[in-house]
Amino acid sequence: MNKKIFRSSLLTVCLVLVATIVLIMGLLFHFFEKQIQTELANEAGFLAQALENEGAGYFDGFDNKNNRIAGNNRITWIDKNGTVLFDSRADASELDNHADRDEIKTAMKEGKGMSTRYSKTLTEKTVNYAIRLSDGSILRVSTEQYTVVTILMGMLQPVLFILFVALILTLVISARVSKAIIEPINRLDLEMPENNDTYEELTPLLRKIADQKETIGEQLADARKKQKEFNLITENMSEGFLVIDADANLLTYNSAALNLLEITPPVDRSVLLFCRAKEFRSVISDVLSGIKAENMMVRDERSYSLIANPVFEKEAVIGAVVVILDITEREKRDALRQEFTANVSHELKTPLTSISGFAELMKAGNVPENDVIDFSESIYDEAQRLITLVNDIIKISELDGQSIPYEKEMVDLYELSNEVIERLEKEADKKNITFHLIGGRAEIIGVHKILEEMLYNLCDNAIKYNKENGMVDVIVNQTQNGVNVIVRDNGIGIPISHQDRVFERFYRVDKSHSKKVGGTGLGLAIVKHGALYHHAKLSLESTVDVGTVVTIAFSKK
Repeated sequence: MNKKIFRSSLLTVCLVLVATIVLIMGLLFHFFEKQIQTELANEAGFLAQALENEGAGYFDGFDNKNNRIAGNNRITWIDKNGTVLFDSRADASELDNHADRDEIKTAMKEGKGMSTRYSKTLTEKTVNYAIRLSDGSILRVSTEQYTVVTILMGMLQPVLFILFVALILTLVISARVSKAIIEPINRLDLEMPENNDTYEELTPLLRKIADQKETIGEQLADARKKQKEFNLITENMSEGFLVIDADANLLTYNSAALNLLEITPPVDRSVLLFCRAKEFRSVISDVLSGIKAENMMVRDERSYSLIANPVFEKEAVIGAVVVILDITEREKRDALRQEFTANVSHELKTPLTSISGFAELMKAGNVPENDVIDFSESIYDEAQRLITLVNDIIKISELDGQSIPYEKEMVDLYELSNEVIERLEKEADKKNITFHLIGGRAEIIGVHKILEEMLYNLCDNAIKYNKENGMVDVIVNQTQNGVNVIVRDNGIGIPISHQDRVFERFYRVDKSHSKKVGGTGLGLAIVKHGALYHHAKLSLESTVDVGTVVTIAFSKK
């Protein structure tokens, strides 16, 4: 802008300077031309008066006596026929007839006449003034002067010098002027447009800039707010979130996606380079072809659900949004649910089959009277087993759904342990197993029925999976953080490979042994869910042929 103003001001000054010189020269030339014409008219009038008074004798000895009057002017006297009677610079007899001259014709007609004639080279011109005398003759006074072109050519050197000096001054002044014009603009504070003290003409522009700045500021603030909200939402998502362009290049993502796909930032390449799983590539291929795609992918023993939606712009796919869900736990729950259903079906089928078989034999009447009692006893045992199984399933369901139909109350775990031991004394005596209750009064807030079931199942297992003449210790003690209940036996123990699964539903370490000792396979599962319900920590330590120790740590909170 500075250069543009400089060039414009320089050109303007140069044009004005040239125009001024031309105009002044033209005015001066016009002024002098008028002055010469006036002088010619005055001189012609003076000479005409003298000629009227003195007659033709006035021109006798004219060159000597009247040179000061004529000066450089040429005087010509012409009769009314155009014949030259006298000429101050030439022999009148040698001159042509002047009747056809413009100034002569005009003077004869109007009394006065004037004309201008240029030389062949156009460097000089002759101004003629003619006046008609009383006798009809014409007196003409002529003078010669240079044309404008000749005058300018004669003044070329000084004019060029003046133009050169003027050009230098113009350069300096234009540079300073342009700088002075630009400086207030350069000092504008566009952060606060309305607080600038500058040209009045810039006020509307600055006001508009201020309005636009305010609008842009609001838009940026809104965009930043939305971006922050978007980041807050996506970064706190457990699901992976990817946005890709039409070439599968990663545009944006959240931390969960990086963790799920094990991507290390920065990531500015094709998403296909980070995950080469067949299912993932299939989803990306489908979604970039404009099809909503869903698939499941297994990676590092974890299951992921892939959901991808294409992004369109004027019916053209410009990218896609991909959501990655970690469904490992859901798949595990589904697997456990299926396993649980299969186990329940199997456990229910066994006693029902026995009951149905005994009942069918009795119905047919082929059973001796002495065996009816045995059959009835078997049906009763199987029915009790079935009732126990159903009750345990109901307990598990109640604990799973947190829908316990009992109120919490203050429970003394030491007293409760003693009651459980008394209930199991007959079963313990069958294998000559000795119980030892160690500790003292220890109260917690809990559901009495569930706590009783937990202790009963632990002690019952300690008897079932113990040796003849074995021992079971039940230890109840207060700790700094709460109350610990420990059930310890010296029975057959649990192999390390099975210890992580013994609290699963229907899981049995040795199915043949479990079938002999009875049970539903849900005892330890009830203990686990009871501990979860009471926010207690459950741990197990066991060594084969040495024994098992199960600890339930109840927190004060």
